[in-house]
Amino acid sequence: MNSFFRDSTIVFRRQIRMNLRNPAWVLIGVMQPILYLLLFGPLLKPLVAQFPGGADNPYTFLVPGLLVQLGLFGALFAGFSLIGEWREGVIEAERVTPASRTALLTGRLMRDMLQLLVQALILVILGYAMGMRGSIVGVILGILITLLIGGACAAASNALALTTKSEDVMAPLINMVMMPVLLLSGILLPMTLGPEWLQGLSDFMPFRWIVDAVRDTFGGDLASAQVLWGVLASLILASLGTWWGTSVFRKENA
Repeated sequence: MNSFFRDSTIVFRRQIRMNLRNPAWVLIGVMQPILYLLLFGPLLKPLVAQFPGGADNPYTFLVPGLLVQLGLFGALFAGFSLIGEWREGVIEAERVTPASRTALLTGRLMRDMLQLLVQALILVILGYAMGMRGSIVGVILGILITLLIGGACAAASNALALTTKSEDVMAPLINMVMMPVLLLSGILLPMTLGPEWLQGLSDFMPFRWIVDAVRDTFGGDLASAQVLWGVLASLILASLGTWWGTSVFRKENA
């Protein structure tokens, strides 16, 4: 176990140094939700009174959705840097060391989750500055749920990167997933505003449960059924993503 943590920490430190040398991706990742917050938030003000559930603050509604969006879409692009490392021979060089294959993934996930945490804190602080009202305990729980789903997506992205080994293949696959998730998860607008057939379709989207759960936690309703289902969905997706990522890293010919 000590060896595993040591190996994970070594990989984590290397990944952090790479990010610090080129912080552009971190800035790009956080700018999209911030722009949504600054430009889309004011448009919600005349609409929030019509939202089911008694929403009365556009930013208390919008920030949780953007937080999940940050965890989903930011983490899904984590694998692109791995393709570059594979092409340069870094992955194969790591494989011939005594380091645990699982640690090679875990170290990278530690980097991705730290990056996501920093971005999430920036988004939440800006949300409070713009008038968001949220329970501190609920906000912390919402960030933890986001870190779970972010870790799941980052692990899946790394697995997809080593499976495809091509940005040209990976990018359209991710875009194909992102569009229905963005539209059916209720990140920007509640699905209850849509027709019944669209609401029924979104019920099969686990990311909608996660978005609803984070919104409930921000509102201070920590014991709701939506929070329970959202946490459960996050744990299942995190387990599946980690399992897939670990199995791909363990393959000799990955």
